[in-house]
Amino acid sequence: MSGSVLVTGGAGFIGSALARRLVTVGYEVAVMDVLHPQVHTGHQAIDLPPSVRLLTGDVTHAPDWDAVLRLCRPSQIVHLAAETGTAQSLSEATRHASVNVVGTTQLLDSLSRAAHVPDQLVLASSRAVYGEGAWQSGSHIFYPQPRSHAQLVAGIWDPQGPGHDAAAPLSSCAGRTEPRPINIYAATKLAQEHLLAAWATAHDTNLSVLRLQNVYGPGQSLTNSYTGIVALFARLAREQRSLEVYEDGRIVRDFVYIDDVVEALFAAIERPAVQSRCLDIGSGTPTTIHELALQVAGICAAPEPIVVGKFRDGDVRAAMCAIEPAKNQLAWCPRWALEEGLRRLLDWISEQAELRSATAEHAAPMKLGPR
Repeated sequence: MSGSVLVTGGAGFIGSALARRLVTVGYEVAVMDVLHPQVHTGHQAIDLPPSVRLLTGDVTHAPDWDAVLRLCRPSQIVHLAAETGTAQSLSEATRHASVNVVGTTQLLDSLSRAAHVPDQLVLASSRAVYGEGAWQSGSHIFYPQPRSHAQLVAGIWDPQGPGHDAAAPLSSCAGRTEPRPINIYAATKLAQEHLLAAWATAHDTNLSVLRLQNVYGPGQSLTNSYTGIVALFARLAREQRSLEVYEDGRIVRDFVYIDDVVEALFAAIERPAVQSRCLDIGSGTPTTIHELALQVAGICAAPEPIVVGKFRDGDVRAAMCAIEPAKNQLAWCPRWALEEGLRRLLDWISEQAELRSATAEHAAPMKLGPR
């Protein structure tokens, strides 16, 4: 299959959007997806173009991989299939390691059995691999220890410099910022990077690793609590409920709209790496959780967000990235401002609610009046 792409996890949020983008310019696209119920609920249809070949399979199951590679020999593979969720990974470590780590090794072993070396492997990695990332206190740059449970209980939110001085987070940049995972999910994503890099080097093929920041937008699961704070805030604000903001509200994230992420992945496919590369994909604009909550509540005319002081073990204080290397190497640039993306997400949520209401009304049994 010339100009063909296999997308693992391709029926999900990012994968289905990427598949649609690839089809528009003539790629032959196959999707491998287990259709996990945590992602694919009964009322959320699989949104793939008719020309996309959907191959139902589990990335941890070798026979499924062998069957997929008998049906297609893709020129590029985009590896999106993964278990997500920082807090969830702490209590379901085996599940995350099985899908993210073993699923990746099964991919590589199946390629070896099939004697097939793609022109490029593309991995959707995560900003989580950096952990707390690099911070700066005065002129000193340091990597803080993970925040302990006791520290969070005491409300000590920010890492402190070596002399207990105030410190500020720095934007992460692959090749400059050291990856230091502090939760199981992050560790499995970094393991994926290492596994693919070793195999790609040994087989003289190319690897593009894109470390994604917090992705949001239409198509995101609204029932899976592990897929992101943006969808959760949007759903609650539409219901006119107060948004609970964790810690002191000054957790920092980089929220990047789905279309910008798809364009970055598409650019990596269109411009294959000539040597292994690792790039950060985000909006390039840091936003606090409190700022996010205020924007969502304002758009929905919902009650004022409440800073509640709760926390999640394994969460990092700040995550943001430098996107200049991605701009230069991929000829890519994010186009969606946060408010614009939030409004589009909220419009889509409203459309989904109307669709479910119309479907339920159509399916409801007809009531007979008294005789």
